Parts: sequence; structure tokens; C-alpha cells
Amino acid sequence: MGKSRISYEKEKEIEDLRQKGYSVPEISRILVISKSTVLRYCKGISILPEFKGRWLARRNASKIISEKTWKTAEGTAAGLVGSVSDKELKMIGAALYWAEGAKRQFNFINSNPEMVKLFIHILLNVYNIPVNSIKVSIRIFEDIPIAGAIKFWSGITNLKLDDTTEINIIKGSKKGKLPYGMCRIRVKKGGLLLKTFFAINKRVISFISPHSSTDRTADS
Repeated sequence: MGKSRISYEKEKEIEDLRQKGYSVPEISRILVISKSTVLRYCKGISILPEFKGRWLARRNASKIISEKTWKTAEGTAAGLVGSVSDKELKMIGAALYWAEGAKRQFNFINSNPEMVKLFIHILLNVYNIPVNSIKVSIRIFEDIPIAGAIKFWSGITNLKLDDTTEINIIKGSKKGKLPYGMCRIRVKKGGLLLKTFFAINKRVISFISPHSSTDRTADS
């Protein structure tokens, strides 16, 4: 799909609001246009000097609010998670696979280095999967240097990756969003572990009442 186009009038409204110091989210709400579209049309538009103070004040206010909510969230997390047991990590591993894994064979792929690092840790140290049973490959776009991607994922997984590592090159360019591509993790003869993950998730679901969400809606 191509990038969405807007009318000349809308384009001028975006320009006018941006020059007056309105942020991308504000313009998006006012004109009912997606943030990505607003951002695209805002590029190169300078805020007029007389509105610079408004823009800085609102930006600083947003930053303060964001920092405050992060502190609240971190406090909540600290209260919930004092430590993490192996049992909890096993469930986390199953949940991660449920979200990012294949159904027919053990095949987990993601571009988030922290998620990949956590998943590898769970496989090796909680499920005790032997290192030689784990196969790592990399998927990258054409504009991503192969050597840099190998070095990066080798450090993240703490596994030795080299020029023999399987590299899948995809046509296109996504270096900005995926600077090192995606890391795929496979487990040799991982059928039992795959079924264990799905069984864990199925059992967790079994404890949820099918009417729990509707009950909350009715009570609210």
C-alpha cells in the first residue's frame, strides 16, 4: 500500500498549526489524521519565533508527565516483581513463544534484542536446552551490513555466530526500524518443548472464566 494522501487544504492546515507550535499528536487530534501522516507533512516546517515559547513549554510539560508516569510504573513493577523464580521464567518463556513463535515447528523470531536475550536465557538456564541444540539464524534487509548484524546478534545471544551462520536477505530497506534485522532461534528436536509451551499457555487460559470480561463490563 502507498502512503496516504491528503488534500491541499489539510496540508496547509498542518503547516499552519505546526508553525504555531502545535505538536504532532495535537495536530493529529485536531485534524483527525494519523500521526505518521502528520509527521510526514511536518518535515521541514519551522515553528515561527513568536510561537517557539509555547512549543517549548508544551514539550517540557510532556516530558515531565512522561517521567512522572515512568516513575509510577517502575514503582508498581518493583512492588510486583521482587525476584523471578524458574517457574515464573518457564511461564514467561511460553508466553513469549506464544506471541512470537511458529506453530508447527520450534521457530522463534524477533528483532527486539532484550526479548531475544531473555528467551535464549530461559532456554539455556531454565529449560536446560543444550547449546548445540540451539540454532541461530538472521534475517536482514538488503541495506543492512551482514558483518554488523552477525556481530550484534552474536553479542546478544552470547553464542558464536560467524560467516557460516545462515543469513536470509529480504528485498527492501528497513535499516532505520530494524538496524540489525531479526534473529531466528530454532531448537533441534524441539517438538516436546514446543508442545510444553502450548500446554502451559492452554492451562493458563483454562483458569480464566469465559464470562470474566463481560462480568467486569456489566459491573462498570
